[in-house]
Amino acid sequence: MGWSTRQLAELAGTSLRTVRHYHDVGLLAEPERRPNGYKDYGVDHLVRVMRIKRLSGLGFSLAQIAEMGEAEEYPENELRALDAELAATIERLQHVRTELALVMRKAPTTELPPDMALAAADTDLSEADRGLMVVWSRLSGEEGQASFAEALQGYRTGEADREFDRLPADAGEEERQGLAERLLPGTREFLTANPRLNDPRTLAPGGAGRASGALESALRDLYNPAQLDVLRRIGQLLEAAPGDGGPT
Repeated sequence: MGWSTRQLAELAGTSLRTVRHYHDVGLLAEPERRPNGYKDYGVDHLVRVMRIKRLSGLGFSLAQIAEMGEAEEYPENELRALDAELAATIERLQHVRTELALVMRKAPTTELPPDMALAAADTDLSEADRGLMVVWSRLSGEEGQASFAEALQGYRTGEADREFDRLPADAGEEERQGLAERLLPGTREFLTANPRLNDPRTLAPGGAGRASGALESALRDLYNPAQLDVLRRIGQLLEAAPGDGGPT
């Protein structure tokens, strides 16, 4: 004598309703009945119920399990497809957690991709610099974003950077040139440490031409004429004496 429906459910760690539902949808074969009319379940029924539970726990729907049939081996193709789907879900949830952490920290960089935002969260970039990073993140692919995220790790601005942020639009020739010269060593050091950013336009999957136009427009929108002139002068100084950093 085998088990009753209740006994089968208890052994499988499930409910009577679930066992009956498996019968209703064709996942579990009906057992023979005892002389008194009660169902008489055997080991094969328990094994089948446990298999259904395991596949369901892995994320397969009952309809998918039904399509798999009752073969003893687990379907490799379906398992690989599910594994890829779960990997994508995990990656998406990790990004969501990163963004939530940034929001909870009230970090002003939540418009950036998570990796860039996390790297920039503890830097003291100006509002204009952060705006430029947002523009760049929309132009660059994963490779470019990763390069900038790596470059921002531990990046700190100095007094010359703060002078640049405060520079008025009508700053004189001497002030602009002096500031460019003071910013030059830090710029060269940054480019030496991050050579892939000597010309970040090359990292744009849409092409350097498209990136150039968008970046030039963003620069004009974010920085005043004197600041743009200082950036131009830094570029000229790098080209005149590139050192390890190369031109920018």
